[in-house]
Amino acid sequence: MKRRRVALAMIIMVTLASFGWAALRVTSSGPGMTAAAQEFLASLDDGQRQTALMDYGDAVRVDWHFIPKDTRKGVRIKDMDASQRRKARKLLRSCLGKVGFDKANVIMAMEGVLRELEKENPGRFARDPELYYFTVFGEPSNESRWGLSIEGHHMSLNFVVDGGEVVSSTPTVLCANPTIIPDDLAGVRKGTRVLAAEELLAFELLKSLEGDERATAVIAEEAPREVRAAGEAQPPQEDAVGLAAGKMNRQQQAILRALLGSYLSTVSNDVASARVEAIEEAGFDNVHFSWAGASTPGTGHYYRIQGPTFLVEFVNTQPDAAGNPASHIHLIWRDTAGDFGLPIQ
Repeated sequence: MKRRRVALAMIIMVTLASFGWAALRVTSSGPGMTAAAQEFLASLDDGQRQTALMDYGDAVRVDWHFIPKDTRKGVRIKDMDASQRRKARKLLRSCLGKVGFDKANVIMAMEGVLRELEKENPGRFARDPELYYFTVFGEPSNESRWGLSIEGHHMSLNFVVDGGEVVSSTPTVLCANPTIIPDDLAGVRKGTRVLAAEELLAFELLKSLEGDERATAVIAEEAPREVRAAGEAQPPQEDAVGLAAGKMNRQQQAILRALLGSYLSTVSNDVASARVEAIEEAGFDNVHFSWAGASTPGTGHYYRIQGPTFLVEFVNTQPDAAGNPASHIHLIWRDTAGDFGLPIQ
């Protein structure tokens, strides 16, 4: 127990130190993303380019999901040669922080893990680390407005760059099945827990709540099966529920900030900084934390963090291939003003 507490304390310190919650402006990732997108598109042949490059106004830009699908927009890694794959990887790296880039690579590799775990009972959809799709919307330049989608099973990354600045980075979706890798499989090491902080810190925050605090935070005894509005172009427009940060003590607020930091670490520093700045300007005290389901790991649980500018949802209710009842995480960060750079109508 003591070792677990030390590990959680380290996670809190690292996530807080990573962003400091001092909304400092940093170098924009937009020009790097633009250059990487140009390089990627230039590497494609005519047929691939026609598949990968779409009009910015194409309705398919807001057609997204993290579930397994037979087809998706864009050109898939499976159809790229070695040079094109390196450029696709560079494009992925350009739009994420190092932690997020590492998470994305593990999530893609986990398709190979699922293939191994499910080989005795395969499902309808292929488990393939190469079934991830890259789509660029509009010709990328530092003077234009263009979009980027990188998507496949258990991952959906969506960006808009305008005049060299990232103006939208949502929806941002990362998932994990199983929660903890049971053995060395498909190049992923036993014990890998790609979304550890996002789960453990939430349990730690829930555990710190007592009496009326806990009663306010817990919104349902049973966890929902899925995050809300999955696959929809815009996030749900419901008022925040649960316990407000302004009603938490300093220790609880620190855990909540660290929990948010685990999500902020996914994106590039400038995007993370802009998110933090928006949260602070709207008032961190107005951020709400709510919980549903079991209060210990291994049984279905869900939480939501919502402020005036953002919405986070986390759900772990589905079993893994071994039958563990809650070992399959879906999590998402959304912009309450509108995803895909599109204002809520």
